[in-house]
Amino acid sequence: MNIKDIENLIKFVQKSGVSEVSLEQKDFKITIKTQAPASKEQTVHFSPAQYLPAPSAPAPAPAPVASTPPPSTPKASDDPKYTTVKSPMIGTFYRSSSPDKPAFINVGDEIKPGKVICIIEAMKLFNEIESEVSGRVVKVLVDNSTPVEYDQPLFLVDPS
Repeated sequence: MNIKDIENLIKFVQKSGVSEVSLEQKDFKITIKTQAPASKEQTVHFSPAQYLPAPSAPAPAPAPVASTPPPSTPKASDDPKYTTVKSPMIGTFYRSSSPDKPAFINVGDEIKPGKVICIIEAMKLFNEIESEVSGRVVKVLVDNSTPVEYDQPLFLVDPS
């Protein structure tokens, strides 16, 4: 399973409204959990050959947990001339391959499609994220080593 398959699975889970999806192949296992209303919980299991949801009996409501508000995301510029590069997955954002290495990109750098711009760690896998746009980096919107959500803005790029 490649990164695009995982991204498509995450999008499917978000659109379907289920709270958890598990996919297991012979040497690969992935579980995606989302927050769903307690009154409408269902579990969906996928097999490699069949991608149809199989609803199960409603699970008992989990005990209330004190939740902290999600970290505030810096607002992307409302300026339409900038392109926003968004996170393709949930994970931990890293600007470089290791703490002693330089950042993949900095403000003012030129980027082109295919250039590695950051790493997102998800489930102990370090995924190199490549740019899909070209232009000059205007702003880095996320701090190094912080959690990011799917579709969260990471960079602002001036495509001109």
